[in-house]
Amino acid sequence: MSIVASNDPRIRAVEVTDELIIADLADGRTVSVPLTWSWRLSNATPAQRQHFEIIGTGQGIHWPDIDEDISAIGMLTGVPAPPPKQKALAK
Repeated sequence: MSIVASNDPRIRAVEVTDELIIADLADGRTVSVPLTWSWRLSNATPAQRQHFEIIGTGQGIHWPDIDEDISAIGMLTGVPAPPPKQKALAK
């Protein structure tokens, strides 16, 4: 008999505070990253921060109002959202 188990982390619940994004995972772990980890969430209104959905079967979180996605794997491996590239000023 073999049992198939997924090693992929799955998000079951999310809380967004003024300082943290906190995700409860299906395996019982809780992971948090600073809100500043996402420049889009840092610049969002409190209402926009609270309007999110868990996507897939828990692979990530999506904020439709600001088009931001953060994956469970990204939170666990420490991969923050890159800031927008600044255009070079013409001389």
